[in-house]
Amino acid sequence: MSRISFVNGMYCDYKSAFVHIEDRGYQFADGVYEVFAVINGKLIDYDGHINRLYKSLKEIKLNSPLVKESYLFHIKNLVKKNYVNNGLIYLQITRGVSKRDFKFPKNVKPSVVIIANSIPKDEYEKKFSKGIKVKTTKDLRWKRVDIKTLNLLPPVLAKQMAAENKCDEAWLIDDKGFITEGSSSNAWILKNNTLITRPVSNSILNGITRTSLIKSLKLKKLKIKERSFNLKDIKTADEAFITSATQFVMPVIRVDNIKIGNGKVGKNAELFKNSYMEAIQFK
Repeated sequence: MSRISFVNGMYCDYKSAFVHIEDRGYQFADGVYEVFAVINGKLIDYDGHINRLYKSLKEIKLNSPLVKESYLFHIKNLVKKNYVNNGLIYLQITRGVSKRDFKFPKNVKPSVVIIANSIPKDEYEKKFSKGIKVKTTKDLRWKRVDIKTLNLLPPVLAKQMAAENKCDEAWLIDDKGFITEGSSSNAWILKNNTLITRPVSNSILNGITRTSLIKSLKLKKLKIKERSFNLKDIKTADEAFITSATQFVMPVIRVDNIKIGNGKVGKNAELFKNSYMEAIQFK
C-alpha cells in the first residue's frame, strides 16, 4: 500500500510528490513548519501547534494559504489515508515559487506540504526505559529561533555531531556558557526537587510539549523554575530530561562525560511523563 501525501491542494502518491525547483523553501529556507504527534489515531495538542504555526507565519510576513479548519481537515485525512495509529505529521508552508530573488515575490501563492509517518508503538517506551545521551556544542543558530523556520542547518550539524559521538541529542551552549535548548528539543534538569528549564525568549523555541508539562506540573504543586543553567548545574543535577513533540518527555542519563545521578533513568521520569500524558489535548 502506497503512502499518500498532500501537496498544494492535492493528495498524491508519496513517490510522485514533488515541489518546484524554484520553490523559495528549497532555495532560501523561506518558510515555516510544524510537527504534530499522533497517538492511537488522535492528534496531540493540535491547537498549540497550529497557533504557533500562525505565529511563525506572522513573524516572517507570510499569510496563511489555508484557514485553520482546512489544515485540521487535511491532516486528519492523511492520518486516515495512511492508517497512522502512532506517528508524526509534518506540515510545511513556504513563500511559494518564483524566480530567484532575495526580495519577497509579489502575487505568488504559498506552497503547502503535509506528510504522514507511522512509528512503532513501542519505540518510545524502549527509548524511555534506557534514557538518552547528550553531547553539548556551541549554539550557532540565528537570533530568532522562537520562529519555527526551515533554516535548520545548524541543528542538523549539531545532531550529526551528537550521532558521531554516539549520543542521541545535542544541547546547545550560548556565548555565556548557558544551555539554550536541544537541537530539536527543550532541555531540563532536576535539582533539589526543583525542575529547571530556560525561560521563554527569542533564544529558544517555546515547545508545545514544554508548555503542557509546565501547566500540568504546576497543577500538581511541583516546583518549577524557569532560569538558565550551565554545565556546572548539570554536574550536580539529580535528573535531566528533554521534551518535544517527537520525544514527549525523555530522560537524559549522560551529558558529555557527566553521568546524571546514578547514570540510569531517574525515579521522577515516570512522574513527569505521566503528568505530560495527562495534560495532552486530543483531536
